[in-house]
Amino acid sequence: MSLIRPEVARLLWQGREVFLGAGVALAGLWLIWLGGYLLVPFGAGVLALGLGWGLLALRRLRFAQSGDAPGVVEVDEGQVAYFGPALGGAISLPDLEEVRLLTLRGRRVWRLKQSDGQALLIPVEAAGAERLFDAFATLPGMETQTLVAALAPDAAPAGGRALAVASQTRVIWRRSAPRALR
Repeated sequence: MSLIRPEVARLLWQGREVFLGAGVALAGLWLIWLGGYLLVPFGAGVLALGLGWGLLALRRLRFAQSGDAPGVVEVDEGQVAYFGPALGGAISLPDLEEVRLLTLRGRRVWRLKQSDGQALLIPVEAAGAERLFDAFATLPGMETQTLVAALAPDAAPAGGRALAVASQTRVIWRRSAPRALR
């Protein structure tokens, strides 16, 4: 028998990285409070590290979506792969030209377009899709706030448009400069 309800335990586990960042920030404040020529600057650095870590963890937490979309997403050495029951494939991050958020048949999907025109559709709620946050954050000029804002509940499609084939399209990122030939 557990003393913590399963829902609360799941929420605490999902937010563990945010709590760790807050703990590091508190340790930095404690070092600043102790004072001294060495501890104050060191504590300020630890505080900044903890706040940055906590903010990034909070954005990752808001990026992750819960749902039951089919398929699995893997991110490995600069390559995003999606293995679904009917569709799938892999795209290299250096060759990525565009990231869009589409709504197809009431389900939101990422559309990753490669420089040669190939595209990969990945459901937002697929298993492992939260790994895309770190992969997208490495793209030049990508703002993590844009990623989180794109998945906000108010950015979700209206229920009346769920039967439309493509009811909503939003460009999240596009490569600005043309790539040099190799």
